[in-house]
Amino acid sequence: MSSYAFEIALFGEFFPNDLKPILNRIAMNSDSAQQMHSREIVFEPLDMHQQREQGQEPVLLRARKELLEADSGWQLYTYLKPESVRVHPEATVRPWAIVQVVGDALSFASALGYARRSQIYKRGYMFRRGALVIQMFQQEQIDPKTQKPAPAHVDTLWEVEVKTAMPVRGTQEFPLKAHIESVIEVQRFMKGLLDLRRQDV
Repeated sequence: MSSYAFEIALFGEFFPNDLKPILNRIAMNSDSAQQMHSREIVFEPLDMHQQREQGQEPVLLRARKELLEADSGWQLYTYLKPESVRVHPEATVRPWAIVQVVGDALSFASALGYARRSQIYKRGYMFRRGALVIQMFQQEQIDPKTQKPAPAHVDTLWEVEVKTAMPVRGTQEFPLKAHIESVIEVQRFMKGLLDLRRQDV
């Protein structure tokens, strides 16, 4: 039994003119829906090059904040390498650690020995389905002068992420296979409209 907690996920993308039917089908099969607008920052270790030279794969740190929720704090999280496709061919299964941060997450990451590498803003919709979260969004452009988000181009692809809302562990009552199956169910009901697939990220 693995000591890791995992995120289980499938990914897809589609052209803007397919938005309405895809939105409708996901909404019909979800428990709740809301708008989302999030900022995500990726940090890399200051000694990343030394780690690579020593044959280690550096662990990136990510910070996420939901901008539409007034009291939303930063969430810091990190992923390790996804499990092999031979072990889990149906979905991306990757070790996932997550921590809520009170106050300035960016200074906290810096104190841990990380430097900011990139940031993105995502705007779209978030659905809940049982223990899953389905995010459907376009990445916004960032104004190079102000570093503030600007609306995405009308022809920007929409991205979809179907994943467990919190890190999960396989237990006797609810093995990892059952969590994977709940993600696969979304893949099934989207068939013909949206191709959801595993990816190594």
